[in-house]
Amino acid sequence: MRVSLEQILSLPELKANPFKERICRVFSTSPARDSLSFEDFLDLLSVFSDTATPDIKSHYAFRIFDFDDDGTLNREDLSHLVNCLTGQGEDTRLSASEMKQLIDNILEESDIDRDGTINLSEFQHVISRSPDFASRKPDPLFSCSAPLRLSCDRSHSVCPSKHPVREPFHC
Repeated sequence: MRVSLEQILSLPELKANPFKERICRVFSTSPARDSLSFEDFLDLLSVFSDTATPDIKSHYAFRIFDFDDDGTLNREDLSHLVNCLTGQGEDTRLSASEMKQLIDNILEESDIDRDGTINLSEFQHVISRSPDFASRKPDPLFSCSAPLRLSCDRSHSVCPSKHPVREPFHC
């Protein structure tokens, strides 16, 4: 028995999440990635539970943000990530130069081996410097203010989501 993504996406907990399609696709084991089995759904709930370890949460956050499923976060993934967070509206969309600067800043802070991408260990290293990642409620993936705050431009007082920046990496 499998439940269609359409049914899963209608759940109130996912309805407003900008990553809802990616979340479902990452946890789906069907060949077409268009449905979830009961086991898939349990895996999803387990990762989003308070008892999941930071390593597990960061691993799945990385997979969700890796839009092209190539095992790295490249400029396109980061651009897609920022657009998901800020929305596609005229009032929230970043200009091309703002997007480039933001992605440059993210890579400068996160790309340890300077290959132009962020791999899982680099992502987990950056996440480990964010004490709120493991302890923040609700789960970081259901809030724009957890691992996603890494995208804040530290030279400004607001992040791309228009939230005030409390400290570096935190919006």
